[in-house]
Amino acid sequence: MKISLITLLLAGGCFGAALSCDKLEKPLLYTPAPADTVRYIASDSDFANPERGFYRATEVHVSNYTPLDLAKLQSWRTLQQADGGGIYKLYSTLVFRSIVLDGFTNSALSDDVLNKIKTDLSTARQAGVKLIVRFSYTTTSHGGSCPEGGICPPYGDAPKNIVLQHIAQLKPLLQDNADVIACVQEGFIGIWGENYYSDYFGDPSSNGQGKLLDNNWQDRIDVLKAVLAAVPASRMVQVREPQIKQRYVYGINAPVTSAALTEAEAFSGEDKARIGMHNDCFLSGVGDYGTYDDYGNSSTPRQSAIGVLEAYAQTDNKFTAVGGETCDDTYSPQNDCETAGMAQTTMRGLHYSFLNCAYNNDVNNDWVNGGCMENIKRDLGYRFVLTSGIFPGQPIQAGMQFKLTLRLRNDGYASPYNQRPARLILRAQKGGKEYAFDLATDVRRWYSGALIVNEIISTDAAMSKGVYDLLLSLPDAAATLAGRPEYAIRLANTGVWEESTGYNKLGATVTIN
Repeated sequence: MKISLITLLLAGGCFGAALSCDKLEKPLLYTPAPADTVRYIASDSDFANPERGFYRATEVHVSNYTPLDLAKLQSWRTLQQADGGGIYKLYSTLVFRSIVLDGFTNSALSDDVLNKIKTDLSTARQAGVKLIVRFSYTTTSHGGSCPEGGICPPYGDAPKNIVLQHIAQLKPLLQDNADVIACVQEGFIGIWGENYYSDYFGDPSSNGQGKLLDNNWQDRIDVLKAVLAAVPASRMVQVREPQIKQRYVYGINAPVTSAALTEAEAFSGEDKARIGMHNDCFLSGVGDYGTYDDYGNSSTPRQSAIGVLEAYAQTDNKFTAVGGETCDDTYSPQNDCETAGMAQTTMRGLHYSFLNCAYNNDVNNDWVNGGCMENIKRDLGYRFVLTSGIFPGQPIQAGMQFKLTLRLRNDGYASPYNQRPARLILRAQKGGKEYAFDLATDVRRWYSGALIVNEIISTDAAMSKGVYDLLLSLPDAAATLAGRPEYAIRLANTGVWEESTGYNKLGATVTIN
């Protein structure tokens, strides 16, 4: 009678000079003949997924605080008409929250204001959405006889000491509510918090000095440093132009040729890895209204640096949170759909995760008319498609290991920018008991294109015998949200999503003996 090595191992025997009882105490790697490869059907449907897509824009002035509305936030997670004259419908899991600290340009924030912001964060949590947060002091411009004409000083932002005081006051709120913050935009400086028209941090417009001086850069660096310290370490901070990041990382004299983030540096938690970008004049012109300018310093002039800074952004953006809004439709046909335009090509090259659905819909509606809006809605951020999987084809002894391979494709423009676990769920077909196994893969590194996930699972020795369904769970990393399906990632496949749990069914089983 033939007795296999596996039979002897399962019987608990120790034999042979090359095998010791010490080794048998550890999980054994059992590699059975693989099952027939499971193949999956891709879905072209649009659906809600966390931390990506077209966002809803909201603004509140703290002098007359209108809180977020729970029912409205919940409705935005369903298919609803775009705001601002949009001729398209969308699912939104992101809400941009512009908080205008008007009335506090010379004083500390009141407890009442802080409590109202806290309530907004709680409402977002109840609704199943996340917030993109930006603080500013004014979003209103006024005209006059200044060179810029329609936008004249004084602009209405706050001095550095007040800004730093407010950031310190907001820090506990931001730290305590990291779970419902997708990212934070630097804000604070200038009209709209866009770091341009400023009374206190240098005015690079034609109304002022036309560039930024060394002391302006240092003040701006100090503010960004404070924001990074106030925002939870697990979250990124977006800046308005790529040069802001370069000067923060490499100093006031840093050239526009400064090195972008590398994959080895990505997701490290260091400041360099936590600074992303929001372009609020996306596809508005050759340089996107100064987005790709070199703003100079005390010894150098302001000048265009379009090619160099765009190339920097294409590399750096791959590993950070990137989004923004369109603002001007005159850059046509370039901002239109392909082949006449380059809208999707640009979003993919710059790794866009989200855009505003309310502004500017002169541009966004062109994507509807041009036939590429459905693609853009699906592909902003990540879009993971299972293509095939290889699973064990023979029973597994409880306490032993098995291998699995998942082949996926990220059809989106970007990978997730916030950390989240990946788990294999084994759920008993009889009784429904679940066992969760953390996978080694980092979902933030599931970049655009094809990818392979190879994993070794060490099963629980206490598992009951039986047949277990295999499911993939990509939940939120926060304990407060980990069990909520609306915060889990859904794969773009037919018949895979399990809405009640937020799991993705792999269509395979494992038998435990």
